[in-house]
Amino acid sequence: MHLISTLKFLLRTAACTLLMSGVAWAGEAGTAAEAEAMVKKAVAYIKANGNEKAFEEFTNGKTFKDRDLYIVVYDLQGKNLAQGANPKLVGKDLIGLKDPDGKPIIKMFVDLAKEKGKGWVEGYKFLNPVSQKIEGKAMYLERLGDVLVGCGVYKS
Repeated sequence: MHLISTLKFLLRTAACTLLMSGVAWAGEAGTAAEAEAMVKKAVAYIKANGNEKAFEEFTNGKTFKDRDLYIVVYDLQGKNLAQGANPKLVGKDLIGLKDPDGKPIIKMFVDLAKEKGKGWVEGYKFLNPVSQKIEGKAMYLERLGDVLVGCGVYKS
């Protein structure tokens, strides 16, 4: 009798675990609201800690990485200053970077930062670090002095 009740308990526990992991799986992608909040948090972090410490944290730390959300920073000429998904891009002039459809991604970021100061750049494709697939993406960014701080959401 004890064996049957133990098996029932284990089956119920396994079923609950599967259901809970399904809920977590459904929420794997970051949302637009979360991206905006992360940018605002990153801007505040820069103001409180300075560029050097902040850019290091964005690139190599864990504070500004959540699922497929991560912070990027560019100067207004298109040089990458921080990159949460691919540290190899830091220090590179990427103003000429285009997506697979030929859209000038970084130029679109810089133009928006210069013209509006903040907002969304939509309609381009980029590598999702979670799925490892090229997916549609939109980037929320804010200008802070001579840099732009952004976080994007993938639209698979």
